[in-house]
Amino acid sequence: MSNDLTPQLDPVQPLIYQIRIKGHLGGEWTDWFGGLTITLEDNGETLLTGPVMDQAALYGLLKKVRNLGMTLISVCSSGPGSAKASELAPSSPQA
Repeated sequence: MSNDLTPQLDPVQPLIYQIRIKGHLGGEWTDWFGGLTITLEDNGETLLTGPVMDQAALYGLLKKVRNLGMTLISVCSSGPGSAKASELAPSSPQA
């Protein structure tokens, strides 16, 4: 019996992630972060956006953020190919 309420994701397709960190990183960090797009926000935050193959790769990226001593603000994902990186709604902390 299949569960029609739970969408089945293709395990081969990476999810698109946005990792928001406090502070600005330069574009030279793109290769170190696995080719993720680095966007410097006007509010002083950096947004790392792009496909992440699996949870192990995601934890590896988060470990790199930690090793740089940067503050992690949020991690958001969307389904594979379901939205362009620019269409993902960034989360912002509530005061």
